[in-house]
Amino acid sequence: MTAEAMEAGPRTGPGADGERPLRIALLTYKGNPFCGGQGVYVRHLSRELARLGHSVEVIGAQPYPVLDEGLEGLTLTELPSLDLYRSPDPFRTPKRDEYRDWVDALEVATMWTGGFPEPATFSLRARRHLRARRGEFDVVHDNQTLGYGLLGDLGAPLVSTIHHPITVDRRLDLEAAPSWRRRMSVRRWYAFTRMQKRVARRLPSVLTVSGTSRQEIVDHLGVRDERIHVVHIGADTDLFSPDPAVAEVPGRIVTTSSADVPLKGLIYLVEALAKVRAENPAAHLVVVGKRAEDGPVAQAIEKYGLRGAIEFVKGITDEELVDLVRSAEVACVPSLYEGFSLPAAEAMATGTPLLATTGGAIPEVAGPDGETCLAVPPADPGALAAGLSRLLGDRELRARLGAAGRERVLAKFTWARAAQGTAELYRAAIAAPHARTNSRGGTPIAAPQSGRPAATTPTYSGSHR
Repeated sequence: MTAEAMEAGPRTGPGADGERPLRIALLTYKGNPFCGGQGVYVRHLSRELARLGHSVEVIGAQPYPVLDEGLEGLTLTELPSLDLYRSPDPFRTPKRDEYRDWVDALEVATMWTGGFPEPATFSLRARRHLRARRGEFDVVHDNQTLGYGLLGDLGAPLVSTIHHPITVDRRLDLEAAPSWRRRMSVRRWYAFTRMQKRVARRLPSVLTVSGTSRQEIVDHLGVRDERIHVVHIGADTDLFSPDPAVAEVPGRIVTTSSADVPLKGLIYLVEALAKVRAENPAAHLVVVGKRAEDGPVAQAIEKYGLRGAIEFVKGITDEELVDLVRSAEVACVPSLYEGFSLPAAEAMATGTPLLATTGGAIPEVAGPDGETCLAVPPADPGALAAGLSRLLGDRELRARLGAAGRERVLAKFTWARAAQGTAELYRAAIAAPHARTNSRGGTPIAAPQSGRPAATTPTYSGSHR
């Protein structure tokens, strides 16, 4: 545990909602914001909850979460794994003196058999940690670990975020697998989704980020509809904002994508770029993500002669990312499916015009075609190319969509709103009858002080910042 976590006591003044501040344990098995959306979620939600006056202790494994510094009530506790996928030696075999207990042995054994152990082993370590600290938290918030260790008594009510069912990723990866050997490997890797299905069905309170994800959770995981609550997330609209001082680069298109993750649809954008450059040679693509050294995307780049027209950037600062998006004439989200799409919201917040597919929850974020974005079907390079050409050739359209997109984000998708809605869901979980059994032996958990009845199926968006 960090020194800050050990020294921080409960906060006693009223929270921003006028009620008693909450003591929150926020769990994340993979919390670095540079590893994906889950880390971004933890960073921004924890900051805004602390700004509301709550005490938030983020408990995470490697790569450790990156939190905003200098906020009262926000601390990090490191709960180390064996870090088997770290760079530069992923899939490493630990030395004998690294093993601490049977959970470590389980982690290595699962990796050796081709599985992904981190959700299960982190949940077991988290349960042990939380039980040793019984009575210190009012609520436990799990960020999509969905491991067996989170079932049963954790000393406080449990709220679980499911961004979208990972079974969707599994299906798309299987469809894209080129051989039976690759399909076998995909099935072994995604074996943890069976555990997540079993755990999800037993969770008393599930938080998700869009109406689309809510339906997917019902359909794919079998969670009862009345247990699922939608709290939209959003963009850091102070950071992601327009800046006229940043010049647009003619022909620049920006996207955020992991190169060979089929769900992200990058290969279709590469093909679309080849079509666009036939008439607009200045068109070029900057991909925020890891370069593909081989595989379908790398092969497509070679096939269409695009090596000099596509740049991959990774490890840039937040400020560099924002300026990169501001410099683009078009931001593109070519995904086949998204449970929310933070890149879409962030691009819109900068006033950069957005071209996006209609995969998953993207329309819920991006808004109507022709009003706040241009929308095209997923997996359609021709439609992507037509949208790119239209935007690159029409400055007035770009300006109109960019301004409307930012207004949409400010009205609907900010982290302050997300924190307010999440805190309301915490209080509803604490007040629910099952919360009494989850707090055995700990400090009694107070019901909300306002006297308002807790809704059984709330859909929260909070109030405007």
